[in-house]
Amino acid sequence: MKNKNAFQNPVFYISAIVIFLLVIIGAIMPTQFGSIAGLLFNFTTNNFGWFYLLAVFIFVVFLIGLSVSKYGKVRLGPANSRPEYPFFTWIGMLFSAGFGAGLVFWGVAEPMSHFFETPFPDLQAQNEESARVAMGYAFFHWGISQWSVFAVVGLIIAYLQFKKEKKGLISIAIEPVVGKNKALGGTIDSLAVIATVMGVATSLGLGILQMNGGLTSVFNIPNSIWVQIAIAGIMLVTYLLSSSTGLNKGIKWLSNLNLAICLLLLVFVFLAGPTVFILNTFVLGIGDYLSSFIQYSLRLTPYTGDLWVRDWTVFYWAWATAWSPFVGAFIARVSKGRTIREFVFGVLVVPPVIACLWIAALGGTAIHSDLFNGTKIAEAVNADMAVALFETFGTLPLTTVVSLLALFLIFTFLVTSADSATYILGSMTSKGSLNPALVVKIIWGVLITAIAVVLLLAGGLDALQTASLISALPFTVILLIIVASFLKMIKKEPDIKKKDRTTNK
Repeated sequence: MKNKNAFQNPVFYISAIVIFLLVIIGAIMPTQFGSIAGLLFNFTTNNFGWFYLLAVFIFVVFLIGLSVSKYGKVRLGPANSRPEYPFFTWIGMLFSAGFGAGLVFWGVAEPMSHFFETPFPDLQAQNEESARVAMGYAFFHWGISQWSVFAVVGLIIAYLQFKKEKKGLISIAIEPVVGKNKALGGTIDSLAVIATVMGVATSLGLGILQMNGGLTSVFNIPNSIWVQIAIAGIMLVTYLLSSSTGLNKGIKWLSNLNLAICLLLLVFVFLAGPTVFILNTFVLGIGDYLSSFIQYSLRLTPYTGDLWVRDWTVFYWAWATAWSPFVGAFIARVSKGRTIREFVFGVLVVPPVIACLWIAALGGTAIHSDLFNGTKIAEAVNADMAVALFETFGTLPLTTVVSLLALFLIFTFLVTSADSATYILGSMTSKGSLNPALVVKIIWGVLITAIAVVLLLAGGLDALQTASLISALPFTVILLIIVASFLKMIKKEPDIKKKDRTTNK
């Protein structure tokens, strides 16, 4: 029956065929594929950057408001249900699915990029003030705004699956607003699958580039497309093996391992690096993040024509949106039994705090080295972002050991993200089944890897970034409809209505 669910579902065929055609076109005409992706990227971000910024700001306000309201006590499951996973395991799963290798890639690369080329045209680069702004902006990009996009999707899917016992599909999530329409529902579910594949492929491609950069730094292995294809092949075999073990074995075990290695590296860099500087950077960065939150959330540059916000903030929000069907569905799957308040706190606060600690430790160490020791990490990052992490490790003791551990962390992050994605894509294309067939997961695993390789062939980092953005624009509209749908559904929650009647008497 499991197989029939997928193979009798038009969503599976439509989305798989579209992705397969993109793989073929990209493999045959990589240059043209890259240039068309670039044109679409420029069109969507130049004309709709304001829309991305406004939408994400609305998501943050909605989630915080919901968690502090009377609806915060509602459980994502029956009234007497309790969380399915312990807190550490839950956070590890959120962290692995939501950040994947992205944070490991950008944790040093982003602050050093802002330090080398500042977010504000009138701010001089590579001095104390630009270092401070670089850290504050990196905190902002990896903070609650990015996670609010994932949380919106995760919240409504968890509510539908575990509270209402319905299928956790995007098409069902928007029914309270748009009504039941089979053709529209199928189109939206297909769009969610395509957006997910492009978003995950982007992250896999970034991780593969970084692994190649690390192998070059540690073992002098050449930085070439053939090495990247070999990494992709090994990764595909590994995550298909992990995927075959199911959610409670492979993904759960790898997620715990990821978080443990991440924390180990974090503690090592914190102790071996400039400890007091890292602590000062973290506290100051949090202060700058909080005081600049509204300004950064709604910052655009119509009077100067500067493209910095488009290339960074708009890219991140669009990337998060492309990831949101997958990360949201995965967050929902592991959040059964938690209250809405617990859910919002767990998703919006804990992973961003870990991310900011990571950026303060790794990015702070790199900035300290450039500012006070005269190293040229920022220049190396500007030449090749993939080497950022390994250049930083070069300033610390046990460079080779730490670099090998980081390579292993990137690999396990990639495997976990891909593993989680194949599970969620299998579910999305099997009419919301919580146990999709293995053959369906294998098909999606192969297609995700193929798209990642095609994007690497089509132009590396630029093609990877542009591809994720194109599918994000229509999905941002769907996310806003999801917010309206959730508000309509939660107002009808019988437990809350019963309490309100009791209070009014």
